[in-house]
Amino acid sequence: MMMSAPVATPTFSAAPAYLAFAAFGSLWGVWGAALPQIRDQAGVTDGQLGTALLFVGAGALPAMLLTGRASDRWGHRIPAAGVVSLALAGMVLALIARGPLSLNLALLALGAASGATDVAINAVAGATERACRRPVITRAHAAFSAAVVVASLLTGALRHVQAPLPVMFGPVLVVSLVAARRLLAGGGPQALPATAAASPPAAFPQLAESRQRAVLIGVGLVAALAFAVENAHQSWGAIYLGDVLTVSPAWTAVAPALFATVVAITRYAAGWLAHLDPRTLLLAGGLVATVGTATVAVAPTAWLALVGLAGAAAGTAVLFPTLLSASTRHVDEAVRGQATSTIATTAYLGFLLGPVLVGQLADGFDLRWAMAGVAGIAAIFTVVAGPAVRAAPHTT
Repeated sequence: MMMSAPVATPTFSAAPAYLAFAAFGSLWGVWGAALPQIRDQAGVTDGQLGTALLFVGAGALPAMLLTGRASDRWGHRIPAAGVVSLALAGMVLALIARGPLSLNLALLALGAASGATDVAINAVAGATERACRRPVITRAHAAFSAAVVVASLLTGALRHVQAPLPVMFGPVLVVSLVAARRLLAGGGPQALPATAAASPPAAFPQLAESRQRAVLIGVGLVAALAFAVENAHQSWGAIYLGDVLTVSPAWTAVAPALFATVVAITRYAAGWLAHLDPRTLLLAGGLVATVGTATVAVAPTAWLALVGLAGAAAGTAVLFPTLLSASTRHVDEAVRGQATSTIATTAYLGFLLGPVLVGQLADGFDLRWAMAGVAGIAAIFTVVAGPAVRAAPHTT
């Protein structure tokens, strides 16, 4: 009896996406825990630091706009280059940030590398999710958060022994090189599904419908509120514990580590709840983030502040991954990078402005009032999340 030859079907691994997000998280874990030392080494005030954070966005936004189309054309080479350049930018920051000017320039480079990497690795995760039919985006973001935890704790230990900043950023480069090698080795989509593979390799297809782009921008604006809350906690949590509640430098690292730990656990758990209506996750997340952030703002002790921080982390954990997954699930693979870029670039405005708002409110009032302002942003998200999700299915 003759047996027909088996038809070869592509297999896709989520490992490149997870490793890329782990490299991304390791950088920001070091950043969050080392930020007090970066501020002190640069010799800047809270207000100057808040202004300096604008340069992160100044570098990131143009890079994010350009990366989507580049990712659609060149695939995994873009995120591979991104994670390595991000690690190198962190090392440059550690070496040259010794005044307001050098800090601003270093954050400009860091922002450009971060923005490009953000779009590219989210596009990888989105393509992998569609190919594997698993909640890869949420779990990849969980890998990011888990890496933040490890990097934050390691950085706290290094701060305790008074290690210099370049030593703190060194492990990030190692993780990034491993992730880049895995991305370039393949095993995930790019080799993308057939729609992308059929596209002429030199072409730059664009999102065809202006309404589709408008809806994606609207989703990005809602995601910006979530990012504002998340990055406000991640960037200022250590400083809040040290300056307001006067804990030791080693213990300040608990804030970003705890935040990222709860986010990672919540995102892994949310991966098993992908069958739920996205509005359920988003509205619940917004409420929990609001209450948790308000608790941080009024907490009289470090322990209560950490409880509130954990609540804020659990609330914000599901917001961006859920919005991104729902709004790009059925986007044509040939324009996935552009769709991801549209949402991520818009959302990044919140990532940029959240920490800046905290810095300016801290200068004008104090850090407690700044955290109260962050709670207000979370409350606004809770109100507008439902309409954004109702619009998202029309992008399919």
